[in-house]
Amino acid sequence: MSSYFSGIIRKFVKKERRSFIKKISLASFASVLGAEIVFAENMPKGYLPVFLEDQDNLKSLGKDPALKVLNDRPWNVETPIHLLDDKVTPAEKMFLRNNGLLPEKIDPSNWTLTIKGESVSQEKTYTLAELKSKFKTHTYQLTLECGGNGRGEFYPPAEGNQWGQGAVSCATWTGIRVKDLLDDVGINNDAVYVGYHGTDAHLSGDPSKESISRGIPIDKAKQDETLIAFQMNGKDIPMAHGYPLRLVAGGFPASASGKWINGLSIRNKIHDGSKMESPSYRVPIEPVEPGERSPDENMRIIESMPVKSIITYPKSGAEFSFGKNLDIRGHAWAGEEMISKVAYSIDFGTTWHACQLDAPVNRFAWQHFKANIKFPKKGYYEVWAMATDDQGRSQPMVVPGWNPKGYLNNACHRIAVKVI
Repeated sequence: MSSYFSGIIRKFVKKERRSFIKKISLASFASVLGAEIVFAENMPKGYLPVFLEDQDNLKSLGKDPALKVLNDRPWNVETPIHLLDDKVTPAEKMFLRNNGLLPEKIDPSNWTLTIKGESVSQEKTYTLAELKSKFKTHTYQLTLECGGNGRGEFYPPAEGNQWGQGAVSCATWTGIRVKDLLDDVGINNDAVYVGYHGTDAHLSGDPSKESISRGIPIDKAKQDETLIAFQMNGKDIPMAHGYPLRLVAGGFPASASGKWINGLSIRNKIHDGSKMESPSYRVPIEPVEPGERSPDENMRIIESMPVKSIITYPKSGAEFSFGKNLDIRGHAWAGEEMISKVAYSIDFGTTWHACQLDAPVNRFAWQHFKANIKFPKKGYYEVWAMATDDQGRSQPMVVPGWNPKGYLNNACHRIAVKVI
């Protein structure tokens, strides 16, 4: 469904709801909200409270109403950690990070993808139908994590949306391999980067500006699991996540996986599109003092994401009776690497105990872990999780080195538990 059509429905729903509001008492309205409306006598006639506006917005995006809206222009929506318990992330629980405005009036029957650039043998355009029929399709479960996931834990605060730890997902994606597409087009030996172009409008409304145009190195583009996808979890990609076509490059920051794409540029240099410039999606090569800027020449582009884990069950703040063991579970991932082990601690990192760890269903999919914990006495505890990748790199127990944009926070995840 196009955002234009969704907008019409949203306006209709709001109109009908306002009509409904006029017909019910304030007491009934308070019952709907679950609380007394303080200063209700001051409400403008037909006014729709923000509480209901937010619910409408999330529903129009196909999201669980429990998700947290950080920004609506562009959309940035975070998933509470306990809602990420599914092994395969469902669409309604997937975080949302956009840079521009959702496209309008999408017609998949007329959608095309054009491959061009300095390093192609020929410019070539494919229809969506041709992409689906001409090439073999593949399905992989791929981890996508916002580069700024965990930004809210940096101090002093880094600029940008203050994400908690819920800007990560691992859905299944179906599409064609980018490398098969490049083989069909023909690329030159000097190709070093693949940049993407999408139809999401710049926030300014200026049609000459792209909201975001990032990409991936040619070696990443040629990996088997890097897809031009047209399905997510066995269905058409949801509008908010790139319908009808998107790039998916698991293990890299999610900004490398362009949405609503209608073009790829095969470059003989690092792509120079919007959000490729420093400091966007870059971190200092050398450490910087917290709060300080870093010169452009001291910045590197984020590629493979760092080792990380989250405890998805139980929800932080859980209470249970003494004498009962606690089952925990969660996911771990390490960009382009595999997880070799996950451990938990209940004594603030003094001692660690091994978790049971599953192998990934395929490369770049997160891995599931679980453990059964016995607590020595009643009281307050924190359960910490620490993952280690197959290169021997472990999560730090505290927030890692500060950087101007608050990227790559992979500190141990913690949940609070009270034994009563």
